Amino acid sequence: MKKFILFIVQIIVTTLVVAILLDSFYTYVFLNNNNRNKIEFVINSNPKKYDVVFLGSSRANNHFDSRIFSNQGLTVYNYGISGSRLEESALLLKLMIEKKYIVKNIILEIDLNINSDGFSNGTRAMFMPYLKEYETIQNHYHSISNFNQLYYIPFYRYINYDSKIGFRELFFSAIKKKNSALNHEGFLPLINDQRPLVATDLSERSPKRNKAYEEIKTICKQNNITLIAMTTPICAETINRDYFNHIHKIYPEIYRMEDTVIDDKYFSTCGHMNEKGAIAFTQIVFDKFFKPKNKS
Repeated sequence: MKKFILFIVQIIVTTLVVAILLDSFYTYVFLNNNNRNKIEFVINSNPKKYDVVFLGSSRANNHFDSRIFSNQGLTVYNYGISGSRLEESALLLKLMIEKKYIVKNIILEIDLNINSDGFSNGTRAMFMPYLKEYETIQNHYHSISNFNQLYYIPFYRYINYDSKIGFRELFFSAIKKKNSALNHEGFLPLINDQRPLVATDLSERSPKRNKAYEEIKTICKQNNITLIAMTTPICAETINRDYFNHIHKIYPEIYRMEDTVIDDKYFSTCGHMNEKGAIAFTQIVFDKFFKPKNKS
């Protein structure tokens, strides 16, 4: 019986040691790379200065062509992340502040991402390698149901989010393989067009007051950042476009830009513009908010 108990103890100790070593190794690799995604691009960076930063979901990532701004001499980066929600945008902004970024203006995409206080599991995963290293991330996630397991159990976070930060991503990070998400100053153009366009149905969506958006507004105010929140274009065939009227009723400060580009030729899918559309839309945004006004 003693031998059996000793055997079990040895297995537990060996498993724990291996888990600790793997956790340390994975974390070390992720902490020494900044060319795989926009989150580690911020976390593993030196302080930066930006005239304009774009934040939001894929509808920021695919809709704001940073080059329109940089060609006018502005320092700019598109930190929109496909699939993310406002919760992740808020955390990314917190990390920028912690990393001593100086940001003059933030253009925040707010439209389909404001119908709940939900989160993106896939985007959350990309913050997990840094959970123990950054108090900002710990504080942001301390209230989630499995925080203690993620924080205290060695290697659990990597197992739990294996599809995003597992061995495959570790390997690519270790060999410094660059991800296209960081090309074009963060702008990801959509090339292929779906035809015919399938109408996006917003009937099941209902805009609500959003905790993360309120948090972003507070952070910007505290750090003297000009926040420009706006909706972005969606195809004319969209079902229940009244959705955007409801956004305006809740948050009248959000600029209505969903109708600034409507021709189908500018859309890759009903909910996302192609590169031509992004260029046209970004030019409209630049002209409206940043183009020098002629003195009369």
